[in-house]
Amino acid sequence: MAQHDAVHLLSDLSREMPQLVGVKTGVEGLDDLFYVTEFTGTEAKIRPLQGYPHRAVLNITGTPDTGKSLMAEQFTVKQASLGYPVCFVTTEQPAEFLAVSLRQRALAMGLNYDEVQKQIVVVDAASSAALREDMPTLLDTLASVIRQYGVKSTVVDSVTGLFEAREMLARQVVRQLYNFLKKWHQTALLISQKRSGHEELTSEAAGGYAVGHIVDGSLVVSKREIMRTAEQNLYRKPIGETVRLFRIDGCRMSGHDTSVHLLEITPEGLVKIGPRLQDLISGKV
Repeated sequence: MAQHDAVHLLSDLSREMPQLVGVKTGVEGLDDLFYVTEFTGTEAKIRPLQGYPHRAVLNITGTPDTGKSLMAEQFTVKQASLGYPVCFVTTEQPAEFLAVSLRQRALAMGLNYDEVQKQIVVVDAASSAALREDMPTLLDTLASVIRQYGVKSTVVDSVTGLFEAREMLARQVVRQLYNFLKKWHQTALLISQKRSGHEELTSEAAGGYAVGHIVDGSLVVSKREIMRTAEQNLYRKPIGETVRLFRIDGCRMSGHDTSVHLLEITPEGLVKIGPRLQDLISGKV
């Protein structure tokens, strides 16, 4: 049977295209790394989006202790501080512990936590097997939250927690979640855990290509210990220190910086995107 509701005339779709604008990331140094190319006649000009692409579903992936959750929390409290409701789905830590983390992130960023907390709705899938293991139950809950609170952005930390020990279902889980977030016009971050055997700066995560293949783009973070003199000279850190790296591994909704950047986690617990690695090597910074 033909699926007529899946057939569209391009001119009709043009009237429904989302506006390509930026959604503040809350991460210093990241807002300028996404851009759009605008054309005036034959002249092309690059305009920074000043944030994640609006209504993009993005994957933040990396091994433990690389700043993934910090980036998600910074985005959450930043959007809340601007008056935009955010839904945070936690599959890793119970809601009360997440609340402590979000409070710390808001205070470190100099935001008014009393106002921020009024704009964040937490869905505690860490404490509910039904939410973690049954996708219809989770999506029904999210739909209710989005309607009731006018949610504009959704964070899932982590999406890997929705298919633990059943990675054969990873593509099905991620595809359902992606389609749902698109239908509800969400700007979304999905945090995924990388297997240690995967190449550090690729977007492969638990479930193979399940997340990176489906979402609109991936942000990849990694870390390495400085153990050789050459690495010490390259990163300008002593042997025994840890260096973290960041790269945008594709984004189908906008242009983006393709370079590897240094990533810093400050003593206050904030992620900052630093200079490009090639600029560090060339002595420009």
